[in-house]
Parts: sequence; structure tokens; C-alpha cells
Amino acid sequence: MPDFTDSDSAFMQRAVELARNGLFSAHPNPMVGCVLVKQGKIVAEGWHEVAGEAHAEIRALAAAGDNARGATAYVTLEPCAHHGRTPPCTAALIAAGIREVVVACGDPNPRVDGKGMQALRDAGIAVRTGVLREQVEQLLAGFFCRMLRGRPRVRIKIACSLDGAIAMADGQSQWITGAEARADGQRLRASSGAVMTGIGTVLADDPSLTVRDASLIPHGRQPLRVIVDSELRMPLAAEMLVLPGTTLVYCCDDSRAGALRAAGAEVARVSGKSGLVDLVAVLADLGKRDVNDLLVEAGPSLAGQLLLQGLVDELVIYQAPHIMGSETMRMFNTPGWSQLMQRQRLQIVDRTEFGDDLRITARPVS
Repeated sequence: MPDFTDSDSAFMQRAVELARNGLFSAHPNPMVGCVLVKQGKIVAEGWHEVAGEAHAEIRALAAAGDNARGATAYVTLEPCAHHGRTPPCTAALIAAGIREVVVACGDPNPRVDGKGMQALRDAGIAVRTGVLREQVEQLLAGFFCRMLRGRPRVRIKIACSLDGAIAMADGQSQWITGAEARADGQRLRASSGAVMTGIGTVLADDPSLTVRDASLIPHGRQPLRVIVDSELRMPLAAEMLVLPGTTLVYCCDDSRAGALRAAGAEVARVSGKSGLVDLVAVLADLGKRDVNDLLVEAGPSLAGQLLLQGLVDELVIYQAPHIMGSETMRMFNTPGWSQLMQRQRLQIVDRTEFGDDLRITARPVS
């Protein structure tokens, strides 16, 4: 691995900060930042904002103009070498006279995957890779998951009391957490390609599953709304069917699909197991639909099935400082768990306070 200086890390850190600007808008493309450096100083910056528009490198080159010649480009992800919705970034970097490109990590997209760095080297441009690699791979965890595993990263969002309750026995749950935690949950929703819930939640709560804060969706893109509904019990008058964005319903039995499609939904029939939608098939289909990050906001049945099947990549738990008691609903239904040894171990990767509430981010340990 090449040696990196403190300056390399600092310039790449700035590129990472720029990449984060695309958190709510770059989907389904990866967030990418680019910094052009000449004689130890930043001369131009760029980041990828919207799929189909200029990539980070192109925006930085445009900002630099003739000053790009002889500069070093710090890019968070390997530049593309193919024609997609935009021309290849490698060709632009070569034409601009960039002398060196420092890349945090390679792009696992089969259309790129080393081809970009090779094109630069073939043109006589020095290429170094690996600075802040882990940080960028985590930033792009959903994109990497889709490219390498064919499915989105699955995150389950839960609001609960200190004793682990998500609702009272009769379903009352508004509001367990405070306004600051709920606002953070909206940011999490806005950063996701799709939001999924089960038909039980739809029948009980008639949720919208939309991003309510317009500032979080600057280009008006609402996440895809995904409903797991094995028997297609989705109400034709469900609120989400008339809201902006797309509602996609997965089922095993599509006998009512015509009426539901007429009401505004998209319906997809997938294979089933024991009369239930095959969640592995659902995730594979969402991967084909270019969903990088799937946020699950569901009741204990769907959340439990995802956990039991090993399909959960991350848990985001907002815990409020109160006790709701024994007459409540829990986070997960896990039929068959009766031994302590069956418990799911978690690795806590972050703890952040929002008002009086605590957000715990954890990943299952296999």
C-alpha cells in the first residue's frame, strides 16, 4: 500500500465531506467528492449531486478551468471509464492534464471495477489508492452492498422505551420519542432509497412513509414505499396511494392486483414460503431496482422475520427514557427462541443523544 501523508488524509477528508452533500440527492448513484490540489492548496472542489448530472470530478474540473493542468485530484471513489448517463470521468481527467489521482477506494460496479484506475495509468497518470478507504466504504455501505451482494443494505429503525416496548398492547405508540429523535428519523428516511413496512402496520396505522421535511428532498424525490403484503390486503383507500412517489406492494397472491394498480400502486408478485412473501426475493428485486439502502419501519412480525433470516445489516434504535410496562408490544417476534444461546449478539457502533432520547446504532454479529 502506498504511503500517505497527513496532507493526503486532510485533502481526502475534505473530499469525503463534499461527498456527504449528496446524501439526500445522489441516489441511486454513490456519493462522491473530488478535490483538486496544486502546490499544496485546493484550487477546486466538486461533488455528485443528482444521478444523470455531472459527476464530482467533472464539477471540480469545470470549477478549476485551466488551473486543473498539473494538479492532483483526490477522489473518494474510483473514476468511471465508461459511458453511462454521462461521459467517462477518466477521459475528462486525462484531457484536463491532471498529473496524479488519489483514490480512497475502488468502485465495485462491474462496469468500473479497476477499469477507471487502469485507464488513468495507461494515460501516464500516477494513481494511488487506499487513503481513508474504510471511511468511504462505510459512507457507501448501501451502494457496496448492492454491487457485491445484489441487494440493498437493510436497516431497521425502531423507537422504543427503556424497557424495549414499541407500543402499548392496543397499538398506541405516538409519541414514544421526542421531536429531535423523530427529526433524525426523518433524515434517515430521506437518505434511504426505499422504506419498507408490513401490511399489519398499514392496516393499523395507515402510515404515509413519506419525508415530511421538504428541505431533506431538495429535488422532490420521495423514497420508494415498499409494502410486504402476502395476501394483498392493501386497502384501496390507503393514504400513501395518493401521495407523491411510488408505492410498491409485494405479494404471493396477485388476484386483487388490478384494483390496487388502478388505485395507484405498483404490484410485484414474488415467490412465497408457507404463505408468506419470500423476503430474500424481495431484497433481490429491490437490488435490481437500484435501491442501495432499505429502511425498515415495521412491526415485530416483519422485523422479527428479517432478523431470524439474517437479513438485517444494521439496527437504528431510538430509546426514550421511560418505562411502558408489561402490557406492550416488543421490538421483534422471534418464534422458536427459547434458549439464551439463541440470542442475537450485536456490535454497537454509535451512541448519539437527541434531546432526552438515545440513538443506538448496532450491527448483528454472525
